[in-house]
Amino acid sequence: MRLIEVDNRQTYCAIFDCCCRKLNNVHPQRLRHRFLNVGHFVDHMFVLIFAKAAFSAGLTFGLAEDGANAEMIPYGIPSLLLYGACAPVAAYLADKWHRNGMIVVFFVGIGLASIGTSFAETPLQMGFGLAVLGIFAAIYHPVGVTMVIHGGGNVGWRLGINGVWGHMGVAAAPLITGFILADFDWRMAFIVPGVISIMIGVGYAQFVKRSQIEQFEAIAREKEMIGFAPGWKRALCALTLITAAGGFIFGTITFVIPRMFEVSLTEVTVDVATTGMLAALVFAVASFAQLITGRIVDRHQVRPILMTIALGQPVFIGLMALQSDYALFFATFVALAFIFGQVPITDAVLSRYVPDEWRAKTLSFKFLLNLIIGALALLCARYILGAGGGFEMVMTVTAASAVMIVVGALLLPTQAQGERLC
Repeated sequence: MRLIEVDNRQTYCAIFDCCCRKLNNVHPQRLRHRFLNVGHFVDHMFVLIFAKAAFSAGLTFGLAEDGANAEMIPYGIPSLLLYGACAPVAAYLADKWHRNGMIVVFFVGIGLASIGTSFAETPLQMGFGLAVLGIFAAIYHPVGVTMVIHGGGNVGWRLGINGVWGHMGVAAAPLITGFILADFDWRMAFIVPGVISIMIGVGYAQFVKRSQIEQFEAIAREKEMIGFAPGWKRALCALTLITAAGGFIFGTITFVIPRMFEVSLTEVTVDVATTGMLAALVFAVASFAQLITGRIVDRHQVRPILMTIALGQPVFIGLMALQSDYALFFATFVALAFIFGQVPITDAVLSRYVPDEWRAKTLSFKFLLNLIIGALALLCARYILGAGGGFEMVMTVTAASAVMIVVGALLLPTQAQGERLC
């Protein structure tokens, strides 16, 4: 038995040494982007742990089984509010202090907050822990995405990869949490990811300390455009309109699709678990559209690409209102591909008009607007469903809102003078 233990230790050490050697051979900028991509995954996953663990936690706190989930949901609202509201604060601190330092704070802070939440003994204590988690989660989007953009080159491709990692975090949250709940309890669902996040944060701190990434960033900063590019006011007006409409669409779609599949895929399946898996599948696969649009936007002018993506959204979202079963599934997949494909385009546009010193602030307000409109979209969807409008009416209203993205694309300057300056 002891010989087996020694052999296992040697095997683990060999694997660890191999990983370290491979990491040492990776260019510092590429390795930093890998950390940032993992950070996007972590950010979205941690925010959604509660959605899956709320029911189990409610039972532990003594709530009735038939109302545990509904009674626990309000305790997660402060977390979501702070997730958006603290983004401008995070951007300010990153610009005044240190972006790399803020990413370390993000990984370690969200991990500690998650572990702290696991010690809650009442719903109120859990709500407080989740609120702290939301504060740290707010760091990533204004700071992390700014760092992904920084450095020029294939910005669209990097944003596409980063966006896919974020959406994989959304898809993985219920899956990972479900696996942990199957063998342990809700507390472990917060502890295990929390410990891993802290380890990643420590690893990133060591990477920043030992690598020459600060020198690479300084060189890249010298190549950045100075000041706002010509046409930036019109571009930001267009982005504001697109962000507002996009937030409404994304908030509605993510809320409606799982239940819509349960009701409208009766010839495919009536099993709730299966329809949930189909919803997760269509979200995950469609997110890879970001890689395609990210690659294209690096090589061509933005306006016609954005216009194509914008025109596809009202068409295919509108088709969702008219279809059922397999036709609905495929219409949803195409619609989501157009919706997700827009993400790297808008951030790439921002990078081409807004200088580095203002990007974190601009991204923070973009993220905040997206969340606020997304929350209003949930209220709108609930009102329509409560009034008997059905999912068809929800999709019709959502398709109509997608027309505003077309308007935003038309508003974007024809010649993006700042396109090659990022």
